[in-house]
Amino acid sequence: MALVFCCTLLGAAAQMLMKIGLGHPAQTGLMGYITSLPLLGGYCLYGLNTVLLVFALRDGELSILYPIIALTYVWVTILSVAFFHETMNMFKLAGVAVVVAGVAVMGKGGQS
Repeated sequence: MALVFCCTLLGAAAQMLMKIGLGHPAQTGLMGYITSLPLLGGYCLYGLNTVLLVFALRDGELSILYPIIALTYVWVTILSVAFFHETMNMFKLAGVAVVVAGVAVMGKGGQS
C-alpha cells in the first residue's frame, strides 16, 4: 500500500515535469520536445512509476490498491496551485474531497 502511495507522488511529479518541459522548450518543433530535460525527466518518472506499480499490484489486492492511484489527481491539483499558481475553486475542492473520500471508502472495504 505504501508503494502505491509513493507511486501517486511519482506520477504527480512526472506530470509537473512534463508541464514544465512542454511550456518552455529550448528549441521549436519536434526537436524542442526531444531535447527538453524536464519533459524527458517526466517520462523517466512515469516509467519508474509503472515498474513500481507492477511490483506493488502483483502481491496486493487490486480492488484496494488501484483506487489509491486516484490520489495522483489530488497531488497534481495541489502542486498546480502551488507551482503554477492555478486557481482553486469550489468545484476543484469538491472534486478533491470526493476523490479522497472515495479512496477512504474503498480502503475501508478491504479491511477485515
